[in-house]
Amino acid sequence: MPVAPPLNNRETSWLEFNARVLEEAMDPTVPLLERLRFLAIFSSNLDEFFMVRVAGLWRQVHTGVTMPGPDGMTPRQVLDVVSARAHELVATQHRIMLNELLPALAAEGIHLRRKGAWTAAQETFLRAWFRANALPVITPIAIDPAHPFPHIANRALCLVLELLPHDDEDELPAPQSCIVHIPAAVLPRFLMLPAEEDSVEVALLEDAIRLNLDVLFQNAAVVSAGAVRVTRDAELDYDEDRADDLMRTVQAAVRNRRLGAAVRLQYEPEVDPTELARVVSELDLDPTDLYPAEGFTAFADLFQLYSLVARPDLKFPAWTPQSSARFAPGRNVFAVIDRGDVLVHHPYQTFDHVVNFLEAAAHDPDVLAIKITLYRMSRDSRIAHALLTAAQNGKSVVALVELRARFNEESNIAWARRLEDAGAHVVYGVTGYKTHAKAALVVRRHRGGVRRYIHLGTGNYNEGNATSYADFSLFTARESMGEDVTWLFNLLTGYTRPPPMQELLLAPMHLRDELQARIRREIQNKKDGKTSGIVVKLNALVDPDLIAELYRASRAGVRVDLIIRGICGLRPGVKGLSENIHAIRIVDRFLEHARVIRFENGGEREIWLSSADWMPRNLSGRIEIAFPVHDKAQQKDLDQYLELQLADNVKASIILPNGKNERRKTEGPPVRSQELSMKRAKRK
Repeated sequence: MPVAPPLNNRETSWLEFNARVLEEAMDPTVPLLERLRFLAIFSSNLDEFFMVRVAGLWRQVHTGVTMPGPDGMTPRQVLDVVSARAHELVATQHRIMLNELLPALAAEGIHLRRKGAWTAAQETFLRAWFRANALPVITPIAIDPAHPFPHIANRALCLVLELLPHDDEDELPAPQSCIVHIPAAVLPRFLMLPAEEDSVEVALLEDAIRLNLDVLFQNAAVVSAGAVRVTRDAELDYDEDRADDLMRTVQAAVRNRRLGAAVRLQYEPEVDPTELARVVSELDLDPTDLYPAEGFTAFADLFQLYSLVARPDLKFPAWTPQSSARFAPGRNVFAVIDRGDVLVHHPYQTFDHVVNFLEAAAHDPDVLAIKITLYRMSRDSRIAHALLTAAQNGKSVVALVELRARFNEESNIAWARRLEDAGAHVVYGVTGYKTHAKAALVVRRHRGGVRRYIHLGTGNYNEGNATSYADFSLFTARESMGEDVTWLFNLLTGYTRPPPMQELLLAPMHLRDELQARIRREIQNKKDGKTSGIVVKLNALVDPDLIAELYRASRAGVRVDLIIRGICGLRPGVKGLSENIHAIRIVDRFLEHARVIRFENGGEREIWLSSADWMPRNLSGRIEIAFPVHDKAQQKDLDQYLELQLADNVKASIILPNGKNERRKTEGPPVRSQELSMKRAKRK
């Protein structure tokens, strides 16, 4: 049996990526409100990490799994390591907020006013606001023999109250313990207070409720009132093989998600110890699951404060995605693609080109059919509206809607129903496999026959994400690409096994094998004295088979450069194993999301774009694609882009053998790849 390659643990590697996000909140060169936004990103990332990864580890522990993983650790050992690192990062998060950002915001005239720091006018405002807005939606729930411990929803903020009933006689009992859910889902977490003209003053929703507890409990005194927040297992639990109707099955599973087991409790120090012990016992939490919150809870809500404060001088300069010169206004999009492939780099170039492509197809009388894969859809998707229009205009519309896209299930289900009602043919993919490939096919009359126009992407058909996710779009009318994409959709809709592909590499069939073959080709080229080298840009590198191949390439002397945003299971720079592998991660204003792979190929460079990260789930459990870029000018653009990222000495961190980050020193002229990519887009 082959020996597994040395790997870093994927959970600890992910935490180091999030630690790099936290560094942006600490960086004084980052605009102040952007530092606040990075705190929100860090917290939102951590929420999902607990809901998915930590919850998964606990499921393994509870089912008795003791077998070490590829990194040599058992699930319980991983939980202990993760807990220690997560507590350390959360403590840093609170320190940054309390000691750095709040004082810096106050110096700019932006004040977070807590209970006891309000003026009389502000307190009067909050009392009136509470009666008009909060009181109608708040439901206090007593805890006593007649009122069992209430369900606390995932990521919901609650006040845990200890009460002392008044001595005077009352025909109704007064509670001694109570939970008040804070309705942050329907009310703003940050309330703008009356303030001087040049000052911004805000209060927290939970503080406004604390101020008005005497309105709720007139027959008892409030002894303590502290906030808690529960994070729950968010994995959908359903048996796809036994589901007659996948949409209903997923919908029911989404409803049950809020009932998942608790995996983390954040709590304020104001929570009474006895009440805290009751909460911990009721939620069946381990001591490692407890996270004290100093001064602030639920940092993900800082996105609201970022949007609320209109101070552009404290944010990144506004960026307007540029238009591609090929898609100049007034040009027929299909005529442009007829003249040659078009490569678009989002958000440096506008995602409107993708939307316009599909909107043009919806209205063009020569378009016969549109087929598309939809993984994450925005709630007001222009692309979905274009598909509705196309169906209403009598075109054949086939939409593969991935109902199992995590945390987008409800939005995708809603759009699937609307598309079906409009007459589109909606399918949900291949049983047992998520469809993560990003492809659109437009079939159009052309010179007495038909021609296929293709869009392939590294990111989702989601206009909202496209303003902040860095991705690539390729538009082409190449016949070979059209045939491959046609067979891809035949697979997705009818389980038709495709013939050998001319252009696409397809998972789970042969994407991993083809990547391995190309890595081995680089090894052989190195042995033969030919030009060799590999550049891999991904969100995550975990797959043991491909990591083993990269280790072999390194030992053969092949230079391997990795640009890995998130999880990196490979251990770079280890003598005798990976000393020719160099790995960095870049964290800046845009989320690095594109997957780009370059092989030197003996001097005839191959460049591939892909929807797939190098993870077992992507390569074995999903429908994914990789597609080549043939146009020489576009290959040159991608070469320059990769070299620019590899040269970044401002926002790049070196990934060390143990998975931790080491900020690259800025030697020579500063190179900030995202900033320079914006300048390149403007020049084009």
